[in-house]
Amino acid sequence: MTKRLLAVLCVSLVFGASGFAQQDVAGAASRLELQGQFKQAADLLSTALQHESVPAGERKKLEFELDRLERIRKDFSLTKEDLFAELKRSVKGLTAEEYDRWLAEGRFESREIDGQRYFAHTSVSNLYFRYPELNARRMPPKDTAALQKARLESVTTIKKAALAEKKPYVLPKRFHVTMTVTAKPTAAPPGEIVRAWLPIPRRYPFQDEFTLISTSPPVRRIDSEESPIRCVYLEQPAKKNAPTRFKLDYEYTAHAVSFDIKPGTVLPCDPNDPSLKQFLAEAPHVVFTPEMRALSQQIVGDETNPCLKAKKCYDWIAENIKYSFALEYSTIRNISDYCRVKGYGDCGQEALLFITLCRLNGVPIRWQSAWNTFPGDEDIHDWTEIHLAPYGWVPVDPYMGLWAMRYANTLTAEQRRQIRDFYFGGLDQYRIIANSDHNQTLTPPKRSMRSDNVDFQRGELECGDKNIYFDQYSYSLTLKEVKLPRAK
Repeated sequence: MTKRLLAVLCVSLVFGASGFAQQDVAGAASRLELQGQFKQAADLLSTALQHESVPAGERKKLEFELDRLERIRKDFSLTKEDLFAELKRSVKGLTAEEYDRWLAEGRFESREIDGQRYFAHTSVSNLYFRYPELNARRMPPKDTAALQKARLESVTTIKKAALAEKKPYVLPKRFHVTMTVTAKPTAAPPGEIVRAWLPIPRRYPFQDEFTLISTSPPVRRIDSEESPIRCVYLEQPAKKNAPTRFKLDYEYTAHAVSFDIKPGTVLPCDPNDPSLKQFLAEAPHVVFTPEMRALSQQIVGDETNPCLKAKKCYDWIAENIKYSFALEYSTIRNISDYCRVKGYGDCGQEALLFITLCRLNGVPIRWQSAWNTFPGDEDIHDWTEIHLAPYGWVPVDPYMGLWAMRYANTLTAEQRRQIRDFYFGGLDQYRIIANSDHNQTLTPPKRSMRSDNVDFQRGELECGDKNIYFDQYSYSLTLKEVKLPRAK
């Protein structure tokens, strides 16, 4: 019996006389994927989608499951031979015997896909994060001493200013930003409309005075300043044999943040407060599993103070989780638990782990994200805010705590702790914040699936009812400091 025929028979059994049972098809496809049978899973999903009785909502779910298989393939793109060739160019003196030992130790994320073992395309970079002792053999060497010094000087200056001025928001800077998202000539048929959503800063007490200077093409819609996923929406037709480019120019003002939190003054929150209730609850990738509850108890113990409970979780992540470039979020079923199980993750995975632990302990917490623009360290970035009465919403960046303790290796132990402790209640000015929650819906909604259904940093594109995935477009962001506007 061919795999295709087997897929048809499986779908027929699932449909039966009573109509469509999407969960059975999706579940069967997921089990096949976990067994490495990607082609068989794709056949099963494709066959199910041929049935006219599939409701529109369920069809979207199955289409996503089918697309997810291809997203995983893109993440796991290196054969054993490919990875060895890349490592030979990066790790001084690497031998085949040492490489085989690393494979046996499980140093690289891999997947069995249709009878062959493939490795994550981030494997080389992640080797140095997970095994920092190998940085001595890195080619070319990576020197972060200047960045570490600049980070220490930044937090020292911000904290000093906040204490002197006796307020949490200090040292404003104004920035001019240019963001460009460019779809490949092959991303959409000529003449078809490409729709684009690009992130822009939302309003906070410490981030304001947003001015949209220009867009290309002209803006079709702009979200309100309070949007939890703020964007500019644009449209233009694709041209034959030419890229489709979307460009924004804007300015905004950002203050540094440094709260002088006194744990003894922090009060428990009201779990029935409608403004906080959603930030205490489970959500996508924030799941109170038995294993997560056990970890929470291990970390927090008998502590009852909300601030100290959150700080214990923050410090535990800084001491126990390693950084790693991530697989695409849309391919992971439960990101916070993925980070817990693996013992590593990127900034967003660390943030979701922290969110889950805080909510388990009755501390309101929400997502915050878009870009880190610190000179020499510019990249997309995620972190969090916790609500501590009477202080209100307070920024916490789990990644910076982890970075300070694990990777700021030219600083003293006290200097590392200084940086770690600053980012529990503090934030530098070099942030662009577009999002105040995760898994939010764009406006207008995409007709197709999202490339990233958790976060919104790189922009989203589609043509008709088809998503344009990350491998079909590029993005860039440049930033320069400009003069602050005169006080009114």
